[in-house]
Amino acid sequence: MPKCIYQYENWPRFTWNEKEIQVTLGKVRYLQGKLLGQMSVLGFSLKEETMLTTLTLDVLKSSEIEGENLNYEQVRSSIARKLGIEYAGMVYSNRDVEGIVEMMLDATQNYNTPIDDERLFGWHAALFPTGRSGMFKIDVGCYRNGEMQVVSGAMGKEKVHYEALSPDKVKSEMGTFLEWINKDATTDPVLKSAIAHLWFIIIHPFDDGNGRIARAISDLLLARSDDTAQRFYSLSSQILLEKKTYYETLKRVQHSSGDITEWLDWFLNCLYRSLLVTEETLQKVLYKADFWDRHKNTDFNARQRLMLNKLLDGFEGKLQTSKWAKITKSSPDTALRDIKDLIEKGVLKQEESGGRSTNYELVKVY
Repeated sequence: MPKCIYQYENWPRFTWNEKEIQVTLGKVRYLQGKLLGQMSVLGFSLKEETMLTTLTLDVLKSSEIEGENLNYEQVRSSIARKLGIEYAGMVYSNRDVEGIVEMMLDATQNYNTPIDDERLFGWHAALFPTGRSGMFKIDVGCYRNGEMQVVSGAMGKEKVHYEALSPDKVKSEMGTFLEWINKDATTDPVLKSAIAHLWFIIIHPFDDGNGRIARAISDLLLARSDDTAQRFYSLSSQILLEKKTYYETLKRVQHSSGDITEWLDWFLNCLYRSLLVTEETLQKVLYKADFWDRHKNTDFNARQRLMLNKLLDGFEGKLQTSKWAKITKSSPDTALRDIKDLIEKGVLKQEESGGRSTNYELVKVY
């Protein structure tokens, strides 16, 4: 196995090529500012909904990266309860869900609180409420006491991909890491988020849960970079989409001599793509809010409101009378009357493509 990054003399003094990352960092910072500006004009309920959706995705996707699928409604309900948001259809959440939600909310809502050993131990204990990872008993709420290897392959033919620092060095290494997080004021917070993520993964201080805690630390530092607890983009959602490259890049850089340009470049581009997805989603939210504001005095029946919301949320496929009737549980005649009424009100129009079936679409107002 090649030499690990912490075995070089310059550890943990990371280096990188400023020129190679500054353009992407600039694009990330610009888009963060733009999205924060757009978020600020949203009404309270829309802000609340956007934040609830983002935090739910962050918890779900961070767990999914590790191969653990949590229940969407349980996660959403747990976050809503803890933030004091009421909505219809809230469900009971189990201990596993409650734990990861508590960790993520502590990271993002208390982003300016210093990170110390005890806070990390609390996060770790929340992730493993039974003291077990699957069937195996692990040390919980403390740094690991055993060796840590990342291996693959059948029993007896294991391949070691990475061997973390020996357990007797973990406490002092974490001391250096936490001092840097809490006291370094010279590194851009977005860069700091990327460096902290990698640094924590290299130390691998816990028996399990290192990936989820690394991403929580990243989210905390990104909240500091935005200087707000209102989360509106999910880095973990984008990492899940790029999971293969995420692990490959981490693996290569963990065996570098201390130059982490490749990792910073990947992290910043991944974050940029996450922000682009958010910008697209936010445009839909803003358009929907504007639509209902423009039509606050327009008379719509319940079926029309249901279908208009579906269209504004990005209705998949073509809208036809038969689909309207099926979704609204009405007759084809009623569906056609509803549609014709909306055409007269200037809300819907017939698609120009024609064809055997008549399709309808929203009249776009720019």
